[in-house]
Amino acid sequence: MSNQTLMWLAFNILVVIMLAIDLGLNRKSHEVSFRESLVWSGIWISLALLFNAGIYHYLGHTKGLEFLAGYLIEKSLSVDNLFVFIMIFSYFNVARLHQPKILKWGIIGALVMRAIFIFAGIELLETFHWMIYVFGGILVFTGIRMAFSGDGEQVDPEKNPLVKLVRRFVSVTKKGHGDRFFIKKCGVRAVTPLFLTLVMVESSDVIFALDSIPAVFAVTRDPFIVYTSNVFAIMGLRALYFLLSNMIGMFAHLKLGISFILAFVGVKMLLADTRFEIPIHFSLGVIFGVLTVSIISSIIAARLRKQP
Repeated sequence: MSNQTLMWLAFNILVVIMLAIDLGLNRKSHEVSFRESLVWSGIWISLALLFNAGIYHYLGHTKGLEFLAGYLIEKSLSVDNLFVFIMIFSYFNVARLHQPKILKWGIIGALVMRAIFIFAGIELLETFHWMIYVFGGILVFTGIRMAFSGDGEQVDPEKNPLVKLVRRFVSVTKKGHGDRFFIKKCGVRAVTPLFLTLVMVESSDVIFALDSIPAVFAVTRDPFIVYTSNVFAIMGLRALYFLLSNMIGMFAHLKLGISFILAFVGVKMLLADTRFEIPIHFSLGVIFGVLTVSIISSIIAARLRKQP
């Protein structure tokens, strides 16, 4: 049995165990406290770094750096996605009590969709090598657009194709019914606004994946590294949401940092077949450095704003 097969086995066992624990502890709706979200964020980050150490030991220096770079990219993009989740929950007026359930099922759906997107993307790159330039161009364009989009991004569920499809074929209640997605209304099964919220979260993740997966392809095209770095970032998303949702204003410069990272990895993909190919250790240094500067400058700016 090869080292990578052993790592696949260890990864799948770990994910199954953690999902069972997570789902078991969160069977009932409850409001996630700052302390709980801090503990779970620490657990997920620690597990990712521990797994990274395993990759470094069993698969080598380069694979270890590729995983860390991919994980940092996915984690930073996840933070940016929190802005969208906050707007979705605000639009549907979802109480914090019910938000963990939506995020739980949203994460499970994201794991399935990311697997499909990742292996389809790798197959595309292997079959049509020129797709690397398409992905690179998309990332550069997305990074530039994000840098100049400002903070005016809005969420309009009524224009979402999936929400329109649900409203067309299924009866939707006007009021919520606790944490239920489905109810029986006059003998007919209907969906609640909470289900529409889940549809919005899932469809948003499809859009996120169009940015995040090509970004990791700029670092590696090893399906094991791409998928595992994605999964570890996604699995910790719910805890990260409740950890940062109340202080998201402290990360005002993070969006600009993420836009730079997207543009950088896009350029890396465009240069992949040239003599100017960017090595992984340099890419990792740029990603880590930009995130560090973005977070520190955001915190300093937030403190300056509070001063009289």
